Amino acid sequence: MISWGTRVAGALALALGMVGSSDAASPKASVQAWRKAHEKEILTDFTTLLSMPNVATTLSDVDKNAAYLCDLLEKRGFKTQLLRAEPGTPASVFAELQSPGATRTVVFYAHYDGQPISQKGWISTPFTPSMRTALPEAKPVEWASAAAIDPNWRLFARSAGDDKGSIQAVISAFDALKASGIKPTVNIKLLYEGEEEQGSPHFARLVAKNLETVRGDLLIMGDGPMHQSGKQEINFGNRGIAGFKATVFGPLKPLHDGHYGSWAPSPTVMIASLVMSLRDENGHILVPGIYDDVAPVSPADRSALAALPGVETDLKTAMGLGRNIGPPRLADGYMSPTLNVRAIHGGDDGPSAANAIATEANASLDFRLVPGETPKHVHELTEAFLIKQGWFIVRDTPDLTTRLGHPKIVRINWDAGESIATESPIDSPAAKAVAASISRTAGYPVLKLPFMGGSSGMAEIVNQMKVPMVGVAIANYDDNQHAQNENLRIGNLWDGIEVYAGLLADLTW
Repeated sequence: MISWGTRVAGALALALGMVGSSDAASPKASVQAWRKAHEKEILTDFTTLLSMPNVATTLSDVDKNAAYLCDLLEKRGFKTQLLRAEPGTPASVFAELQSPGATRTVVFYAHYDGQPISQKGWISTPFTPSMRTALPEAKPVEWASAAAIDPNWRLFARSAGDDKGSIQAVISAFDALKASGIKPTVNIKLLYEGEEEQGSPHFARLVAKNLETVRGDLLIMGDGPMHQSGKQEINFGNRGIAGFKATVFGPLKPLHDGHYGSWAPSPTVMIASLVMSLRDENGHILVPGIYDDVAPVSPADRSALAALPGVETDLKTAMGLGRNIGPPRLADGYMSPTLNVRAIHGGDDGPSAANAIATEANASLDFRLVPGETPKHVHELTEAFLIKQGWFIVRDTPDLTTRLGHPKIVRINWDAGESIATESPIDSPAAKAVAASISRTAGYPVLKLPFMGGSSGMAEIVNQMKVPMVGVAIANYDDNQHAQNENLRIGNLWDGIEVYAGLLADLTW
């Protein structure tokens, strides 16, 4: 970790003769100069943070992350505390710093927990950060001894882009401003959640218990990827989510598929049929009424979507896709709900494969919801549709009497941590101020996305705080979040430091 004295001394020397906060609105020049002089120290700090296991289901690991973040922030003058919804649940790190003369308070949100790491195909240990060139080559790089840091290198580790990169950007931005003698223009509150990747099951209650503590005038969410063009983008909300696991049942024991394949129902075929009854191959959801609650797209949102640069042709090449489903433009699809099949399984394959009819099969699915929809209504519509198709719905493994009494049985288990969508006004004074600040930093008009395709539990938080929310992501769009080989492009971290420095010291409304 860089010592505070080293940070200040080195940066003050660099800052001599530079443009100060009184001479220009954007602190970009000073922040960039400080960053260039401290790149390896920043990366050393970042790799330390990434080395800490942070899967939310392991509370002891999450608590270590929380304590470490509190220590980092306290050394920088923040007042910190750990907030919990109840004992035995992951903590959210809360930190606060008052800025003399500031009349607005901005709450910066991110999550420090990460997805599980059991996916196959990691090229390095998930909690041993590895600097490499971009995929598919991903050649290791000895960055610590390199003469210069290539901004196109990538740091591979769980949570590199989702969300520890945003947390590091805020911390380094604060260091750069402090060292350059630039004062923040807003009061700062940091709210770093510890179980977002588990669906934030306790976060709404945590915020409700501490509402006056965490409340501010604007909520900036540091989650999600940047626009696929590589340009800076802001969003004003996110989709909701409702997911479930469906399990269907065949014979009580595996059956020889030669003797019984023409007589006993196959659960593998049944689950495939169930899935295809819910959506077609072009992504259209077939559940009656599922689109009825969707709020109309506003003229302002349509205008923002139309202004986004086209990326679809390049994305198809990068991803090896011969076609797309849904609307021709990617972001237009965010305005409607989607149904994704996360996984589908029946029988065995590989060394365990057998010519047999399996005893059960299952699929895991999730709806991404848009404003106007609720998980509860999606539950009702989906189950009513399945019942109409002849499925008998259970919540537990059926007994023999139930099996004999119903020809088609499906066990439906809805996910915990479901959420509604949220969208803040795209043209509020606070949103305009964020857009103006980032545009000054980037040197071009920031792109605007009405709401991103991902989901979170932020709707309940925004509704409780009664403040606008703006999403400010810094991760590269191809950061492999939620998958193996998650990574953050180093140039995105550098740009993110400048963007967040601007939001700290060049934000007024």
